[in-house]
Amino acid sequence: MRAGNLFRNLLLCTAVAVSIAAPGIARASSADGALTITSEMRQGTEPVTRYGASNSKISYLDPALAEDSISIDAIENLFLGLTDVDPVTLDVRPELATEWSTNEAGDVWTFKLRSDVPWVRYNPSTGETTEVRKVVASDVVNGIKRSCDPRLGAYYSAITAGLVKGCDATMALDPSAIKPEDFDQVAVSAPDDTTVVIETQGSLAYFLQASPMWMIRAVPLEAIEEFGESWTDPGSIITNGPYVVTKWDKDIAWTFAKNPLYPVVHADATGNIEVRETIFVEESSTVYSLYLADKIDAGSVPSGEVANVKADPKLSTEMVQTIGLGTYYFGFANDKAPFDKPEVRRAFSAAFNRVLYIQDVRAGLGLPISHFMPPGIFGSVPLNTAWIGGEDNPGYDLDFAKEQLAAAGYPNCEGFPSITILTSQSGTSVASAEFLQNALVQNLGCDVSKINLEQQEFSVLLQSTSADTPTEERPHMWFISWFADYADAQNWVHDVLSCNVGNDFKTVCSDVDTKIDEAAKEQDLATREKMYGDIEEAFFGKEGLFPILPIYVSVSLTLYKPWYTGPFATDATFGGAHYDYYTIDQAAQLAARGGAGAGLEAPTPEPTPSQ
Repeated sequence: MRAGNLFRNLLLCTAVAVSIAAPGIARASSADGALTITSEMRQGTEPVTRYGASNSKISYLDPALAEDSISIDAIENLFLGLTDVDPVTLDVRPELATEWSTNEAGDVWTFKLRSDVPWVRYNPSTGETTEVRKVVASDVVNGIKRSCDPRLGAYYSAITAGLVKGCDATMALDPSAIKPEDFDQVAVSAPDDTTVVIETQGSLAYFLQASPMWMIRAVPLEAIEEFGESWTDPGSIITNGPYVVTKWDKDIAWTFAKNPLYPVVHADATGNIEVRETIFVEESSTVYSLYLADKIDAGSVPSGEVANVKADPKLSTEMVQTIGLGTYYFGFANDKAPFDKPEVRRAFSAAFNRVLYIQDVRAGLGLPISHFMPPGIFGSVPLNTAWIGGEDNPGYDLDFAKEQLAAAGYPNCEGFPSITILTSQSGTSVASAEFLQNALVQNLGCDVSKINLEQQEFSVLLQSTSADTPTEERPHMWFISWFADYADAQNWVHDVLSCNVGNDFKTVCSDVDTKIDEAAKEQDLATREKMYGDIEEAFFGKEGLFPILPIYVSVSLTLYKPWYTGPFATDATFGGAHYDYYTIDQAAQLAARGGAGAGLEAPTPEPTPSQ
């Protein structure tokens, strides 16, 4: 989390100031006329607000540093990308760039930019949003070069290095000896204020699909240089997206408000939400309670409540089921005994009954998977290609698991050392580790006292499992997930599993990494698709490397209040939700909440009875 003073400040000029505190307008009536509209609601004293609660905290609002979904979701609405993923069609479309072209070789891309997008700063003391200056092409250049700074220690910097020519060379430099001129080798330039030219690492078949990503977005270097690591704090942060940061108490709550100086970038973004207010709560059951009490507008269904929700005549109509482009898995510390042996990793994976897990832990929500990429990703193999186990119970083969464990020198788990399995504090994460612990004891004969379970807050877990953390301080295994950033296999086998990227699993480079790099540049789609199938087999076949233990494809049940509408089924599939596509019927919402100004806070837990 180091912010470098790599470039000189651009001219700072103040143009206009606008208050964002314009009240929302309550629109009265329901189909049966049963709503009671209070005088406070009629006066419109509350802006149209989307209330929410989250089990995870925002780790970063810095586009170069973000790596978790909740941070990326926020950044999607604070900073414009060169391009954007349409929240309805999922096509790549213009955003900060109005058009683009590439040379015949496909390794030089030219983007033409809008000239009417302002950088703005919100003042929490006055409630005013002020234009700083217009976004120019050099801001994009600075953002990309900054993403190549090895001093940041950012996970997605390695992914930028795979996209932009010269970024890998900069990333390979000694962080303590970096000089401003070292960034000249990053092949991105701004011939004028509305043109950005990017040279890629050869002809990359997936580059356009990756172009909406957050770590290659424009950044305001004047704010970064003035405030350093604190540049994303409310009052300091300068943004250019449809929303601004009005509050960010990192461990408590965060609030975003509509940017009144934002131009019309997407004509179909006709949502009416002026404020998004979110509180942090640790338990999913608390989120569910807040939803039932009409205090929040959406909430996930805890696994223990799935049957009740489906049977409830009201809640069942508010439920939306989605199959996400995400895979949940256990990561292995491949550099840490006993998981430095592929036989142990294969044994653990084959001893995990995914079908039973989904039934017992996930209440049926999930698709078992024995490889990494879910359906819907270019290059993914057919779901549950049966390299191990069968189609009815993919990945599960006890005979194979016992054989592999014995081959590693631990027959019947004898002599197996103590290990630590790390999870976040969410109920699903903890239950997943407990299920694995039981599977190892019952299926492989391991000693339960040697399988230690630990919990950390999610952002801390990311730090604990980072490749930068010393081996002795890292857990042996951890529960986490990966959701698609773009619909291409490169985002999975390269951006997660390659030894040349973040490499949180500390894998040793092998022939499979060479195959991944070759597949990225293959222009024949059929050949490229087959290459990715071979790569998946190299990772998860019977002789696979198994850097991770894949478990299930995301299937989620989410409750949405009838007054809350938007592209729930498709939005946030890639790169974060688009807040300006959602609508609140404020009259119905406030009537249910008890009127304007009801506020949002987590309910006080009931005291635990004394023993």
